Amino acid sequence: MSAAALLAGCSFGSPSGPAVPSPSGAAASACRDLAEALPERVDGQERVTREPVSDYTAVWGDPGIELRCGVRRPERLTSGSEHYNPLAEAVVVNDVDWLLEELADGHRFTTVGRDAFVEVTVPAAYAPEVNALTDLARPVATTVPRSPT
Repeated sequence: MSAAALLAGCSFGSPSGPAVPSPSGAAASACRDLAEALPERVDGQERVTREPVSDYTAVWGDPGIELRCGVRRPERLTSGSEHYNPLAEAVVVNDVDWLLEELADGHRFTTVGRDAFVEVTVPAAYAPEVNALTDLARPVATTVPRSPT
């Protein structure tokens, strides 16, 4: 095996961050505003830099509490999708509504009723995972407007 092939399987530098969404219009503008308002600490964890750096993503701690702004409508909220569930479990934290989805190692929370969908994935290491939302609700509420519908 060549040295180039061996190096292709290795990664150097900072760990990979969350996949970067590609919002447009009002969602992109709200996400850029949110990026400026995000706290340096979430659930006691310091913000860290992960590649690729983007206004649409943020990470705190290790394992990372990951935020992605401008994601697609969750499948559970999309009529006609395989996993559509109009009665999906939700939580309200400081006047921000979040769809709750249990994952193999934590939870994913996605805002609903706002101009942009903001997704926060919290590893089980930070149980109860909903605690991370207390640090994120105010920036979301002040920068991502409620949808008129």
